[in-house]
Parts: sequence; C-alpha cells; structure tokens
Amino acid sequence: MIRRLLIAPVRFYQAFISPLFPPSCRYQPTCSTYMIQAIEKHGLKGLLMGLARISRCHPWSETGEDPVPDHFSLKANRK
Repeated sequence: MIRRLLIAPVRFYQAFISPLFPPSCRYQPTCSTYMIQAIEKHGLKGLLMGLARISRCHPWSETGEDPVPDHFSLKANRK
C-alpha cells in the first residue's frame, strides 16, 4: 500500500510532466524508472535511493548504466 503511494507521484510525472520536455537522461534506467524500481525493491529506503540518484544527475556527472542494486546503497551502481 505505501509503495503504491510513493510510486503514484512518479507515474504522474512520467505521464504528464516528462513528455513536455526533450529527453535528457544521463543514466539508464531513467531517474523516474530507477525511483520506481528502487521503491518496489527496497520500500521506503528505495525513495532515499531514488533521491540520491536524482542528486547525482547533473551536467558534470558521468553517464551510463546505473541499475538499482540488490542491497540498499546511496552510491552509484555503475556497470
């Protein structure tokens, strides 16, 4: 139940806000998809992981694959 409440605003963003802007994702999966996967896998801690991922997304960061790790971590999980 709580996971659905945490995921709902991300789904709203994906459906109504994200399409208004050109694609500019630096990572795979995108930050919104990462947030959903992290919440599904880690619950409330996944929200923290998603926020940490968003904070890493800036013009000077590296790009590439950064999947959700199996264990809770606020660090990048580069492949």
